[in-house]
Amino acid sequence: MNSPDQPTHGPSLLDHRAAVAAETARFVAGLRDADLTTAVPTCPGWTLADLVKHTGSVQRWFSGLLHARIQEPPRSREVDLQLPERQEDFPDWLADSATVAARAFAAIDPDLPMWAWGVDQHARFWARRMLFETLVHRVDAELALGRRPTVDRPRAVDGVDEFLVNLPFATPFAPDVAKLRGPDRTLRLRATDGEETWLVRLRPDGFGLDANADAAEAADATVHGAAADLLLLVYGRLRHDAAVFTPDGDKDLLTRWFAHSAF
Repeated sequence: MNSPDQPTHGPSLLDHRAAVAAETARFVAGLRDADLTTAVPTCPGWTLADLVKHTGSVQRWFSGLLHARIQEPPRSREVDLQLPERQEDFPDWLADSATVAARAFAAIDPDLPMWAWGVDQHARFWARRMLFETLVHRVDAELALGRRPTVDRPRAVDGVDEFLVNLPFATPFAPDVAKLRGPDRTLRLRATDGEETWLVRLRPDGFGLDANADAAEAADATVHGAAADLLLLVYGRLRHDAAVFTPDGDKDLLTRWFAHSAF
């Protein structure tokens, strides 16, 4: 299966730390003059204010973990958020959250061994995870505001990989993931705007991303789509039967996978 230290398609060329800053800046820019009481359809029950608070809180919490060089699961999620009282100040607070993160990144070697809930037990896990938390919620904000979001292709490819490689470890906060098992079934995501392909093998005891699968190997079910759309698919922001995708094979397997794989 996948290497514990690298993305499935080889070492990522992305600077995740710089990308966190860029995605946050893009998020903040999109909030200018926005009504923060606007509902966010892709996060039911949330407003834009909730979305901003969550994203900035995650950035600050992850930064605290990096500063602490944690070596075991944290017992508390408490962190000094310094959240402003007025919602209209939330965008500036989110921008400052990225500054807090940048300081944390600068103070630690990304290759330092650390506890992480996913595969990669190094400090770099948290920068990569923070990037996709920020990127996906930036997309949520744009969708809420009636805009058509775009995702840079290299980030999308890396994001699909990051999601799938860590998904087997997400059961503590996404218990439905434990239902993703089966008698030797395979599901493939294939990028139509590049050569990337991801093959997931479901077994009776669980599932995993097969880093060594032959790209020509047939799968029981396949979804073809652009990398950016596949990223939104794995995060549940697009359905597998949306017009931008071409699904093939076992429809029940696709339905079951996407019903239980969100986190």
